Order: sequence, then C-alpha cells, then structure tokens
Amino acid sequence: MDLPGAVLVTAGTGSLIYGLVKAGDASCGSATAVLPLLGALVFCGAFVAVEHDGRTPLMDLRMFTHRPVVAGAFLMLIATALLIAFFFLGSVYLQHLRGFSLLKTGLVFLPVAVATGIGAHLGSQLVGRIGSRPTAVAGMGVAAGGTLPLTWLSGDGSVYAGPLLSGLVIASLGIGAVFVTATTTALAMVAHEEAGLASGVVNTFHEVGGSIGVAVMSTVAAGVEHGAIGGFTDAFTLSAVAAAASALVLVPRGKPQMTGGPHVH
Repeated sequence: MDLPGAVLVTAGTGSLIYGLVKAGDASCGSATAVLPLLGALVFCGAFVAVEHDGRTPLMDLRMFTHRPVVAGAFLMLIATALLIAFFFLGSVYLQHLRGFSLLKTGLVFLPVAVATGIGAHLGSQLVGRIGSRPTAVAGMGVAAGGTLPLTWLSGDGSVYAGPLLSGLVIASLGIGAVFVTATTTALAMVAHEEAGLASGVVNTFHEVGGSIGVAVMSTVAAGVEHGAIGGFTDAFTLSAVAAAASALVLVPRGKPQMTGGPHVH
C-alpha cells in the first residue's frame, strides 16, 4: 500500500481546492489563498517524486506518456468541472436569487440529468463511427453553445421561458457525449493489461474535476463587484470559454479499438 503517495496526493488536492475557494472569499493575492496554492505545488511535486521512485506506486506515472490517457483524463476533468459547476451555480441562482424551494430546484434539474444520459448514448454511437476527436469537438461545441444563454441571466422573469433550463439542457447534452469520449479514448487506445490503470487515472480526474469546477466557478461568482447576478453571468461566461477552448487538439485521430474489457464511467 502506497501510504505516502496517498497522503501527498490527498494533501495536494485538498490544498489546491482550499486555496481556490479562499481566493473567492478574500482575494487571489491574500495569504489564505496563496499559501494553500503554493502548498499544493509542493505536495504534488513530492507526490510525483514518491511515485517515480516507489516500489509499489499508487499511480504509475508512465501512464501519462500515453497521449490517449492524457487526452481522456483532460476531457474528463473539463467535462466534470463544467457539469458539476452548472448544477452548483444553477442551484444557488434558483434558490438565492429566485427564491425557489429545494424541491422545485431539484425538479428543474431533472431534464438536465436526462439530457446528460441522452448525450452519453449519442456519444457512444458517434465515437465508433466518426472517431474520438470529432465527437469531443462536437460535444464541447454543443456545451459552449448551451452555456451562452446562461451568460444572459437576470434576477427576474420565468425560468422555464428563460435561458437557464434550455441552456443547461443543451450544455449537458454535449457534456454527456464528452464523458463517453473521455473514457473510450483512454481505455480503448491502450493495451488490455493497462486498461485498469488507465481507468483509475480517468476516474481520479473525474473526482478532482468536479471539486475544482465548483471551487473555481464559485470563486468567480463571489469575486465580482457589480452585484450578485453579475457574478453568476461571469462564472457562466468562463464556463463557455473553457468549453470552447477545449476543442482538444490532444484527442488522437481515428476510431478507438476496444481492448475487450468493459468501458464504463
């Protein structure tokens, strides 16, 4: 059991997320934000050193020499960060700015969950037909397009007739396709005996991506000076830019070849 590696990667990830959240509470230049972020760099650097020299490493760093694994992990991190941030920001917006109850807020997000599942199904069909790169680019493009209406939110008007629900549904449709593309890219383009390790890397980036997405977007939403609604629109604008910028040159060309094992997220 790689206890030092587990402690270091946990400390590094925790410090990173804590620093990002504190940047929103105070400022990016405050000691409460800068020190945890510097600590995250130290912990992560120590983790890399321990994993490189360890006899039984928690993470085989050679996985990151495989371009498909790097691409799949990056895809998963960005997609998860966007989706979880959408749920978080949307929930806060509905409850605090619109006065929705917890139950009503949850019901609003039901179509978003359905759209994510539909997007995943469509993505699984497209990856085998047109390849990983076109599917990833299309998925991120749809996600960026769906996020654009969220940058025009207001503090009044009908949610169901307005941009929030329609934007989230469209964006989650694209993100669902990216989820499948990320997993398939990482697992189907490595040797069969490496599929388990590649799956662990991708799922680690999935968990970290959700935490980082909420931390960054909440920091942006809380860090503006021109009112509450301005914070939400700035955060959704950043989401749209991140999705559009992730057209992912990293994704290899060609159609994935399955290694024979199950490929699930």
